[in-house]
Amino acid sequence: MAFKVVGAGFGRTGTLSLKNALEKIGCGPCYHMLEVFPRAEHVKMWHQLAMGGAMDWDLLFRDFRATVDWPGARWWREIAAHFPDAKVLLSVRDPEAWYKSMSDTIYQPMKWPVNEKAPDLVRLQNEMVRTAVLKDTFDNRFEDKAHALDVFKRHIEEVRAAIDPKRLLVFDVREGWEPLCRFLGVPVPSEPFPRLNDTASTQAMIQRMRESFRSQ
Repeated sequence: MAFKVVGAGFGRTGTLSLKNALEKIGCGPCYHMLEVFPRAEHVKMWHQLAMGGAMDWDLLFRDFRATVDWPGARWWREIAAHFPDAKVLLSVRDPEAWYKSMSDTIYQPMKWPVNEKAPDLVRLQNEMVRTAVLKDTFDNRFEDKAHALDVFKRHIEEVRAAIDPKRLLVFDVREGWEPLCRFLGVPVPSEPFPRLNDTASTQAMIQRMRESFRSQ
């Protein structure tokens, strides 16, 4: 299965909508943080990588044709180098809106202390996310808004500078199907572009996760 798309955009840039869109146009299955949770071996592999180990990208992505979101976005350089024929997709959004969305949603569970009785996989997942996102990406300074916004903007420029423009699409999901399909050379679907994982639904999911953790 040829790997087709490397997602370099941070979480909360429409990555779940983008995952769904890629799968609808033949670039799936598409990897996303939600694919990590139910796969114990993947949790262990990402944790090993976050702690300084190696990653077998072919093994990790053997059942996938694309990746978006974290944790893959933390290692976009390595994935893009490993799959040189894959296109690179940099999802973006207004920085202020991105920071508010992050603060109101997925940043919250990243901070949760892990119950000492929690399963090992929960602990590994938490450590991996904290390391890959909060430590490696934001230097444990995400609550410093100016710093986080600077990281977000510098990341976009770093991807632009590193990837051949012919291989790269900088994409806001509000643009819809046309630029994405043109970039990937596929027909434009007749159905609307997916709009998933808004703040309200994400907060509801986080509340369910919190209740689940408390019960462990």
